[in-house]
Amino acid sequence: MGRIMENSGQFTPTRTAEILRSLGHVPSKKLGQNFLVDPNIVRKSLELAGVEEGDCVVEVGPGLGTLTGALLSRGAIVYAVELDKSMCAHLRSYFAGEKNFSLLNADAVDFPLAGLPENCGDFKIVANLPYAISTPWLDAVLSGRLPSRMSLMLQKEAALRFAAKNSSGDYSPISIFLSAACEVGVPHKVSAACFFPRPGVDSMLLPLSRRENPRIFSPRAKSLIRRIFSRRRKQLGSIAKGLGGDSESVFGWLGVSGIDPRTRPEAVPLPLWELLDETVSEGEK
Repeated sequence: MGRIMENSGQFTPTRTAEILRSLGHVPSKKLGQNFLVDPNIVRKSLELAGVEEGDCVVEVGPGLGTLTGALLSRGAIVYAVELDKSMCAHLRSYFAGEKNFSLLNADAVDFPLAGLPENCGDFKIVANLPYAISTPWLDAVLSGRLPSRMSLMLQKEAALRFAAKNSSGDYSPISIFLSAACEVGVPHKVSAACFFPRPGVDSMLLPLSRRENPRIFSPRAKSLIRRIFSRRRKQLGSIAKGLGGDSESVFGWLGVSGIDPRTRPEAVPLPLWELLDETVSEGEK
């Protein structure tokens, strides 16, 4: 079993602080380094991702290796990506000899699947995401191979935006792209007390499961939807007039879908955004 799972004391803020001192490491606010210190949340993360023995699991932001140890103890094959060089040195030392652990020292936005080999087939993701990269990282994941399940630790604001439905103030392009590819579960609130150092905001665990027939929006449709939402307070008819070469595509979509041009972007449900993707794709043929 992984040593972290064997020693529950390593989950405590005191023990985590001791490890950081021994490494001479000061948690970086820029990198969003708040280390998980609650074993119940560790177990919940694995439970929501449905991690089982033999699973290939991508871990984003392993930090000190708390989740890593739990994943390895569960019998998973772990592919992790970590940007911080000192954390990488610690992880390579701590998990030396673990044949089921691979670590990539890189930016997760550039390597969203941590170098996962193609022959892994189906896989799952467990991630503790800094706020600054949560949206670009997820957008990158939603542009390629999709995991069967994900358990994402997010700042509350990001989790609510990802899980938002149309007609809510949090509804955004990433809400659309995510709900087209995955069934979005109920977010689980995680107290700031579950981390060291304690962040100034609450977090949420967001469970996701790949849809039976997931849709990956085309790059052009994604760009167009982002441009539309950049003027979300305006009506779609007014927005379409200012889209230059894309105006014709959007007016055509409004006509085919039956959407009232006075509608605002946040009121449009997922199936009609999927119709926009189809309309744009047809126009490119």
